[in-house]
Amino acid sequence: MPMRLVDRRPEVPADQLVAQMVPPPMFDEVGFDTYIPDPNEPSQAAAVASARAFAEKVTAIHKAGQKKSFFGKKKPTQGAGLYLDGGFGVGKTHLLASIFHSAPAPKSFGTFGELTNLVGALGFGNAVERLSANSVLCIDEFELDDPGDTMLVSRLLTELSASGVSVAATSNTLPGQLGEGRFAAQDFLREIKKLGSIFDTVRVDGPDYRHRDLPPAPEPSSDAQLNERAAATPAATLDDFDALLRHLSTLHPSKFGALIDGVSAVFVSGVHPVNDQAVALRLVVLADRLYDAGTPVTVSGAKLDEIFSQEMLDGGYRKKYLRAISRLLALSRFEVPA
Repeated sequence: MPMRLVDRRPEVPADQLVAQMVPPPMFDEVGFDTYIPDPNEPSQAAAVASARAFAEKVTAIHKAGQKKSFFGKKKPTQGAGLYLDGGFGVGKTHLLASIFHSAPAPKSFGTFGELTNLVGALGFGNAVERLSANSVLCIDEFELDDPGDTMLVSRLLTELSASGVSVAATSNTLPGQLGEGRFAAQDFLREIKKLGSIFDTVRVDGPDYRHRDLPPAPEPSSDAQLNERAAATPAATLDDFDALLRHLSTLHPSKFGALIDGVSAVFVSGVHPVNDQAVALRLVVLADRLYDAGTPVTVSGAKLDEIFSQEMLDGGYRKKYLRAISRLLALSRFEVPA
């Protein structure tokens, strides 16, 4: 009998939230030399060079800060900033993880959502204190979901940068356009511009490597097939889609990674388009954690490229939903362990 995710209620201590801020396992071995630029996309080779140069700058700034600390001077060197902008699946996370691996410790890597969750769990002052010794803070999928996050991240990065922490980020939206379509309050334009001024922006173009020369979304399994495959897969979980969505609403998003810890494959029955934004955003976080863990996903019901309603895709979080679809489709093609 397969396990169910809805029966799991993980607890993640605040200290563990800091310790687990490292690249996903699939990026453990990546480096600048393992990134293969598309010869038809010259921006990719240029991005590798920029990321490599940035990593060298991070090391130099960190060493300079350590020397100043040794001689008792408290004014640190200003941290550097790099912003890798591009579409889905062009290797931005690969480059970000390469920067992380090249930088001296201490250092941190996490998604934008994980960073805001960390500040929420630790408190702003404690988070600044813990991260201010870093050589670099790497933020994957940088997004601003609401005015509160704008103010929080702007203040956090400003303080960290001033203390000598370099910041590297990836996103699908240029810094000056962060927040577009989500909130239009003029009061926050100044904060968005402040964020943009921290980074040097490098564009990474190209098609989504996850779907190059691949067929469209696979047809969903029947419920009988789904049950049979789940029962035959060790350490797999089998959940009803609506029940799983309700369970996610009871957990803080910072626990979604722990929710799937040790799970070999996820099977979900009765998938249908999601129409509620709060539900859809929680599903995005789960998709990110599943992708980080490389956990295969198999469903019955609707196709995975139909998991968000057209109303959701037409809204301000369109890019976030499209990224989740891209990742879920990639996971649907992963081989399920026997």
